[in-house]
Amino acid sequence: MTTTDVAAPTRAEAEALDRGDPLARFRERFVLGTAGADVVAYLDGNSLGRLPRATVARMQQVVEHEWGNRLIRSWDDTWVRLPRQVGDLIGSAALGAAPGQVVVADSTSVCLFKALHAAAGLRSERSVIVAADTDFPTDRYVVEAVADQRGLRVRWVSPPADGGVDAALLEPALLNDVAVVALSHVDYRSAQVADLAAITAAAHAAGAVAVWDLSHSAGSVPVGLDAAGVDLAVGCTYKYLNGGPGGPAYIYAASRHQSGLAQPVPGWFGAADVFAMAPAYHAAAGIERMLSGTPAVLGLVAVEEGVRLVAEAGIDAIRAKAMALTDLAVRLADAWLAPLGVSLASPRDATARGAHLVLRHPEARRWSEQLAADGVVGDFRNPDLWRVGLSPLTTTYVEVWTAMDIARSVLADLTGRPA
Repeated sequence: MTTTDVAAPTRAEAEALDRGDPLARFRERFVLGTAGADVVAYLDGNSLGRLPRATVARMQQVVEHEWGNRLIRSWDDTWVRLPRQVGDLIGSAALGAAPGQVVVADSTSVCLFKALHAAAGLRSERSVIVAADTDFPTDRYVVEAVADQRGLRVRWVSPPADGGVDAALLEPALLNDVAVVALSHVDYRSAQVADLAAITAAAHAAGAVAVWDLSHSAGSVPVGLDAAGVDLAVGCTYKYLNGGPGGPAYIYAASRHQSGLAQPVPGWFGAADVFAMAPAYHAAAGIERMLSGTPAVLGLVAVEEGVRLVAEAGIDAIRAKAMALTDLAVRLADAWLAPLGVSLASPRDATARGAHLVLRHPEARRWSEQLAADGVVGDFRNPDLWRVGLSPLTTTYVEVWTAMDIARSVLADLTGRPA
């Protein structure tokens, strides 16, 4: 990040961007807090999205009528079909996946565990999983666990701290013993967007299966699973899909693989006939075979309402605003924060980053904590990163401007340097 004199965008410019924002109308469709609330700028939608107003009404209807009045009859009415129904909506709105390939199931960790076991089973003659040693902790832990359980080895690749995985970095690791390549589409630290199509093609050229974690891309970056020929993918719903805290995650499995997939938790909802109560397990023919236990109905309906907003807005429009928001944040950081010792830990090219931005400073922990106390909610990541998520359906340009203005004042006070 440059420390030369850079003119900061003005508040008036941010206000003009808001007036011209084609997605501005969506903000009022979320709960924004009461008057006098302590949140000045919410920059953590990449960890937990805001609550859609429609979700409040939908949850009330489900609790009072579907559960309260219809009781168990609601399973036949609607509930039993929700995992596939909501999965198809996620697939069309955010993943570039045709119907019948996405199902909403368990937590992201459990979904990844299932997907990796199923992927390794497709290449049972091979002995290695390739993964990034900088990936999100749950991904690394699950990769190691699956490798241990299946008698495989993990071949780690090491992306640069401020970047991510690319095909050139992977090439030396893609030997003829690789069964699975397991990576994240958007790096949770730097926000770098991996070239999903090129890396998937490279994995296939090596005879491996590609498994992607879409948690930081779905709902903010076009994914294109079918077009890229991805094999399996997973992702959470509580970030840009606004599915609520702990919302159930989803699994994508390409239709060409489904009949050969064997997942490690064969529960009754993944059976060919859910209500047959058969003495032996026979997997469902399609994507439902990736299900296990009874679906979390309240979580599913919350996810459905969140994803409907993404579908209505359109992923391309969302992506355009995400790039514009992060561009504004970078320009403000260049002008106001670089002179205070802050450096950019994300790609400078907006097309190469997702909808969050990462700034580095030795005092990042104290800086982040004081900002949160002052109503600017982002998050700290070890060892020296302040990460801000700019959720396109709810974040305004003035919100970004205000957050960066407060950020420079707080950091100046912490460091004793003039703002």
